[in-house]
This record gives sequence, structure tokens and C-alpha cells, in this order.
Amino acid sequence: MFTGIVAGMAKVVSIDKKENFQTHTLELNGALGANLAIGASVAHNGCCLTVTRIEGNQVSFDLMQETLRLTNLGALQVSDFVNIERAAKFGDEIGGHSMSGHIAMLAKVHEVVRSENNRTLWFELPDQAMKYVLAKGYIGLDGCSLTIGEVKGNLFNVHLIPETLERTLFGERVVGDLINVEIDPQTQAIVDTVERVLATKQL
Repeated sequence: MFTGIVAGMAKVVSIDKKENFQTHTLELNGALGANLAIGASVAHNGCCLTVTRIEGNQVSFDLMQETLRLTNLGALQVSDFVNIERAAKFGDEIGGHSMSGHIAMLAKVHEVVRSENNRTLWFELPDQAMKYVLAKGYIGLDGCSLTIGEVKGNLFNVHLIPETLERTLFGERVVGDLINVEIDPQTQAIVDTVERVLATKQL
């Protein structure tokens, strides 16, 4: 389980590519790598991955073909950075919302609106996914728990404060970038349940 509060960014120091499989090694410094053990779960841009090897501050993770296909992790190159969140522990403060680390789809950055003290990013999603995107609801974007601002057609936006821009990849995101999306599970459950009930009544 994760809370969507990204602790920082980590650098990709090597990528070992094999057929339908990759091993990514990241440099996890300070609190990002403290007391980490083999088998621990760490979210990379919101995608839950398992620690497979630890050598000092260099930590490796295996990625299957499905992960590479469904997320933006497959497009990473050496020296790129990823948002990092360690798995939540019992008793931790839940500063965002409950997240599983399972990526549903990719969103494209449609527009970046800059102002003096914050930034608004607009994202584009497939039409069929927009039923889960509700104004003032939660959404997970590259591992960040964010509140949805406006919704227009197949577009939605989020408003980002300077702290988020500095701590995460959103400070560098530009139009056309692909972002990992985790739909809020409670929202999805409610929408899907209502759809099933309405479909039953129409029979």
C-alpha cells in the first residue's frame, strides 16, 4: 500500500534489457534507501516494484513485459529520474489517499499553464476512462496523490504547488509527456457498482 506522497526522485543508473524483461538499477540515497531489504515494495512513478538486489545505495528492480507496456517505465533511459515512494507502514500518516501501485493507463500532458507561484497541468485520457475522473476527486499521477481540478470532455487538470514541483518530476513535465495513472479505487468501485445496478434495472 502507498499513500501517494512522493518522498523524492531517484536516478536510473543502469538498465539491463532482456527479451520481454528489464532490470532497472536506481540510486537510492538517504531516506529513500534507508533500511531497505530484498523483497520490499517501492513505487516508481506510482508503479509498485519489488527490490531484487541491493549493493550499497544502488538498488535493482525487475520489470515484466506487462509493466513495460502499460507504464512509462518502459521508456526510461539511463540518467533519467523517477518519483519514489516507499511502501506505507502501519501507523504512518496518510497524507494523500490509499494507492495500490497498480497502474491502469497512461495520460498525456495536454497543456502546462505557469503562474508566479504554482502550475496547472492539463491531461488527456481515453473517453472511456473519464467516468472515473470527477472534479475534486482523487487521482494518482506518477505516484502522486492529487486532487482533480476541472474536467472538460476527455481532459482534466490538477494544480501543483512549488513543493510538489520541486520534489517530483512534475517540475520538468512538458506537453506530450506520458504519465502513469492510478484511478482512485473507491471512485472506481462506486461508478462500476452504479453502472451494474442501472444495467440490471434496464433488463
